[in-house]
Amino acid sequence: MIQTKVNIPWEDRPKGLTDVIWRYSNNPVINRYQIPTSNSIFNSAVVPFKDGFAGVFRCDNKAVQMNIFAGFSKDGLNWEIDHDPIQMKAGNTQLLHSDYKYDPRVTFIEDRYWVTWCNGYHGPTIGIAYTFDFKEFHQCENAFLPFNRNGVLFPQKINGKYAMLSRPSDNGHTPFGDIYISYSPDMKYWGEHRLVMKVTPFVDSAWQCTKIGAGPVPILTKEGWLLFYHGVITTCNGFRYSMGAALLDINEPSKVLYRTKPYLLAPAASYELTGDVPNVVFPCAAVHDELGKIAIYYGAADTVTAISFGYIDEIIEFIKRNSL
Repeated sequence: MIQTKVNIPWEDRPKGLTDVIWRYSNNPVINRYQIPTSNSIFNSAVVPFKDGFAGVFRCDNKAVQMNIFAGFSKDGLNWEIDHDPIQMKAGNTQLLHSDYKYDPRVTFIEDRYWVTWCNGYHGPTIGIAYTFDFKEFHQCENAFLPFNRNGVLFPQKINGKYAMLSRPSDNGHTPFGDIYISYSPDMKYWGEHRLVMKVTPFVDSAWQCTKIGAGPVPILTKEGWLLFYHGVITTCNGFRYSMGAALLDINEPSKVLYRTKPYLLAPAASYELTGDVPNVVFPCAAVHDELGKIAIYYGAADTVTAISFGYIDEIIEFIKRNSL
């Protein structure tokens, strides 16, 4: 299956702004009440599909039960999200029940779209499923033991194996967390776990000193794998989530080549500062075109979905000039 080229959502950089990442002027693109049952729709994944886009969305309902829903869009901005959550069929497992599903990512590998998410199985772990059409989904074995979050697949095999980033955690609102990489020959059995990135010392880069986690699917560039990630600082008012980026070695992605000391985007707009969980910018998906434009989808204040824009070349140069 080949992904068709589509025009990504885009808005030019506002006049006078020098930042390498800028917000869409009509944010949020998905509001909290987009479907009848939803309390919030955020931390969701989008990919090009046919002549438009498809996505898997985190929709917490009005009982604040967390689940994932499929959706489609012609332009990546206006979305039709299913009113019922995804019902999984058996893939390589019969273990389909989970207490919750949230924070999905989606990537196309070889002939199908793979979905990863935080899956509630005696605590948070990484669920995996695949789909060909975003209508029928086949669930596979959980990748790891609890507790783990932010499972993000690379979009191609590395040295003949599937590769996934994750963030080992605890069963609550984890006050720690580093990024690891794991490998699998078959998308069922995972091992060869290696550390990729640790949190930073407070004095070096405080916005990412409490915990970090992988965001959108890494993008292959001539400079390395471009990884957007979230970083967290513990303030007197709780956690504050911001977005940074790193370049990982192409053949050995556990090796970090460059990593942003300053953040790329931090809570500042009203929809990022105010919501069910204030002060959150949480990137989960990115789409880009052959010209190097990129649109990054992110959850804002654990309530709505927003978009930011940039140019891949500018972002890479920023990372290299402002690296830890």
